[in-house]
Parts: sequence; structure tokens; C-alpha cells
Amino acid sequence: MKYVQSTNDNPVKVTVLLVDDTSANIEVLDSVLSPEYCVKIALSGERALELAESHPRPDMILLDITMKGMDGYEVIRRLQANPATVNIPVIFVTGKSGVSDEEKGLSLGAVDYITKPISPPIVRARVKTHLALYNQNRELERKVNKRTQQLKESKLEVISCLGRAAEFKDNETGMHVIRMSYYSRIIAESLNISSQWVDMLYNAAPMHDIGKIGIPDCILLKPGKLNTEEMDVMKMHVEYGVEILGGHESEVLQMAKVIAETHHEKFDGSGYPNGLVGEDIPLAGRIVAISDVFDALTSTRPYKKAWDIDKAVTFIEEGAGKHFDPHLVNSFIQCLPKILDIKNHYGEV
Repeated sequence: MKYVQSTNDNPVKVTVLLVDDTSANIEVLDSVLSPEYCVKIALSGERALELAESHPRPDMILLDITMKGMDGYEVIRRLQANPATVNIPVIFVTGKSGVSDEEKGLSLGAVDYITKPISPPIVRARVKTHLALYNQNRELERKVNKRTQQLKESKLEVISCLGRAAEFKDNETGMHVIRMSYYSRIIAESLNISSQWVDMLYNAAPMHDIGKIGIPDCILLKPGKLNTEEMDVMKMHVEYGVEILGGHESEVLQMAKVIAETHHEKFDGSGYPNGLVGEDIPLAGRIVAISDVFDALTSTRPYKKAWDIDKAVTFIEEGAGKHFDPHLVNSFIQCLPKILDIKNHYGEV
């Protein structure tokens, strides 16, 4: 087992870190293992921790317990507490041969316990066995992570498709939800918000009008202004969207519910359904409000022609402090070149 396969399919020699403050002990272990493995040496616990975090990290650590300064128990505690080193298998190689010593070492996270003086065949066999298990665990973890990512991507694709499906009722290409999702991400990225939150916003935004599937076509596709009664029916799409998206544990769907419920709120409190004011409107709803209105204005609908860009931008600017969060309007204006690139790239076909 001189070599293992790395993730990029290039053969990489297995690295074993030997930790002992007695040079003679190191020399014995080195002579046993160096013919098969790349051996690194640490003569103190402090140095062992440094090498354990270096790149490439060791594939295994053989660790003495009784050392000057930081002993082996403290070394393994710190290895176990560090996400970067917690999975490196550690074998204690020590002169402490009592049952209680072995129990303590294993309870701290060691995978095995070898007493001195060592038997070279036993050392080689134990190292080989635990490296094989370590590689199996790493491969299993890689497969699980890959499958988890595939499932996550599939869920997000379904969410996006459902959002587009709702838009097909009044926008035959469904491109509106793609554009406004990108607009929302661009605006959010300008706010110095965590990338995880930005990605979640991008993936949740397509569901903002999912409740439209419950609105009769005679109202949704009416080629003209809605009367009061018809507008009341149209506003019900918010309630329908909340019902569709509510009650899920998924963080993306939870954010989608918030967006569906609040993207028609207005900064001055004149929006619906709850008349929220200012920053009482969740940030996701405030961002999507700008993205949704700008793209709706600049897109053709059964009841209107597309506005030109300058007219739509002026409408957004004039709505600052009334319809829209003025701070986000400034961000929108600053991001306008990127937003227009998206609009051109994902135009109607």
C-alpha cells in the first residue's frame, strides 16, 4: 500500500507522521515504515499540530503519549477539536501499557494502541489496516457528498421549474423568473451579505408568484386594467403562494414563502397583504420587489407593452422611499450595467 489514488486520479504516496520526543524511537519507526510510506517527523506535540494542518496533510499519525511540554493526550484532543484534522487516524505508540492507559487513549479518539517496544510486523499490519479503513471512509464520504450535492441541485431545479411554470400563464417563455432571480442576486451581492444567503435568495426568488396558478385566466390575462373586484382576486395569489410554500423545513422554501408574502409590500406601508413599513419588510422581499417590478415593466404582457429602460429606471428611482427601499434603489442603480447584461442575455424568444 505504497500509494493511494488522490481525488484527481494522480497517484500520491501515503504520508505518515511520527510524533515522539525521543530520536531513538523515531528512528526505529522510521526504519519500519519509510520503505512503504512518506514519513514526516515531529519531535514535539506543538510541531505535530503544525504538520497535521500543513498541506498535504498526513494520512495517519503515530503518536507517543509521554512527551515534554504538550503530551500525546493533549495533541489528540486538539486534533479532534479541529475540523481540518479530526478525521486523521491516530495510533498511539507508547510505553504506557496499562489497561486504563489504553482505554483512555482509545476514548480520546485513537483508532489503535501499540505498546513499546514495538514489533515491526505488528506496526506495519496495523498501519496498513487503518489506512485501508481511512481510505474507504474517505471514498464513502466523497460519494455521499457527491450524491447530496446532486440531490440539492435536483431540488433547486424543481423549485426553478415550478416558478417558471407559474409564469407561463402570463409570460409564455417563463424567462421573467430567470431574469429577476439574477437581478436579485446581483443586488444582494452588492450589500456585503454572506454568499450562502445570496445563493438562497437566488434559488428562492423564482417562486415569488407561484400563487398565480390559482388565479383565473380571465383576470390574469385580461388585456386591460383590473377593476377593484378583479384586483382583490389578483391579490389572492399572495395567499395562495404562502399556502403552497408553507410548512416546509427547507431553508430555500422558507425564504421563498417570505418572498411570496412580502414582495408586494411597499416601503411606505401602502402595499399588501399586511401593510408592512420600511425595514419591517424582510430584506429578501424588498430586494425582490425591485427586481420583479423592473423586469415586469420592461417586459411585454397581455395587458401592456414593454417600457423602455430609461422610463423603467426613472420609475424605480421615483419610487425610492415610497414603493422601494431607498438604499436598495441606490444599489440597483449601481448594479444596472450587470442587470442590463442579464436582461439582454435572457431576453424573450
